[in-house]
Amino acid sequence: MTAYLETLSLVERLHRLLLDVIKDEFERVGILDINAVQALLLFNIGDNEVTAGELKSRGYYQGSNVSYNLKKLVEMGYMHHQRCEIDRRSVRVRLTDRGRHIRDAVRELFSRHAVGLVSKRVINPEGLEEITGALKRMERYWGDQIRYIY
Repeated sequence: MTAYLETLSLVERLHRLLLDVIKDEFERVGILDINAVQALLLFNIGDNEVTAGELKSRGYYQGSNVSYNLKKLVEMGYMHHQRCEIDRRSVRVRLTDRGRHIRDAVRELFSRHAVGLVSKRVINPEGLEEITGALKRMERYWGDQIRYIY
């Protein structure tokens, strides 16, 4: 139980720390009009055209959080939006050139970190694969708890 609780706490802290790392990088390069959550959202959308529901169903975001941030990103010119022809209630979004610039900045940050983790011997590629595998198994287990326990 102790190891599980420590893992939960670490996952939560790492997510908050990731947001701080993105925020600090953006302050360093002078990108001040977008927050870390929004930048990560742009990174996760990438070259795709998606709806808020698709992002929520992928498990990236809570419904109200993603809808609010998508609206703000459209207003700030980081995303295009268009009503779906079939379901007029649904809006599809994709990155603008400005949004792709942010996505690329986050990608470059993550690339530097990936190289730095290995070059500074914080962790090797095999260790990253092992961590990723364990976290995917936890994700699957938690997903199963939500879907099948009730």
